[in-house]
Amino acid sequence: MEDKAMLPTIRRSFNPFFSGLFDDDFFPVAKSRSSSSTLPAVNIRESDKDFILELAVPGIDKKDLNIDISDDVLTISHETKTTSEVDQADGYKRKEFSYSSFCRSFYIPENVLTDKIGANYKDGILTVELPKDREEKQKLTKQVKIS
Repeated sequence: MEDKAMLPTIRRSFNPFFSGLFDDDFFPVAKSRSSSSTLPAVNIRESDKDFILELAVPGIDKKDLNIDISDDVLTISHETKTTSEVDQADGYKRKEFSYSSFCRSFYIPENVLTDKIGANYKDGILTVELPKDREEKQKLTKQVKIS
């Protein structure tokens, strides 16, 4: 029981970049998706110079992946539809189709240079680099006089 009581404290201690990963409401698609839809596993690393996201997307062609940035949200999505039809001489006819998709979104921290975000795809791993602004913006500190 104590472990569950500690969960809110642990969540608050993480960098805001990661906080949305633990919220049920962060991925509304996950609640409404069909049983054949899965979200790819993701690794997120932070260094002094950048954040690195690695998504496991084996078997997906690079051209079928989309990366979009809107305001402070990075969205990685995929959608594939295939249909095949086979006529055989013995009277059997078969038509098969498949559909797969996913959509994952991540909040972009304020110190990321969104115009410098880049991505690479190799061996079923999509790597997205989010470089940080080297000049940390100093927060204004000021003494306010009361009149």
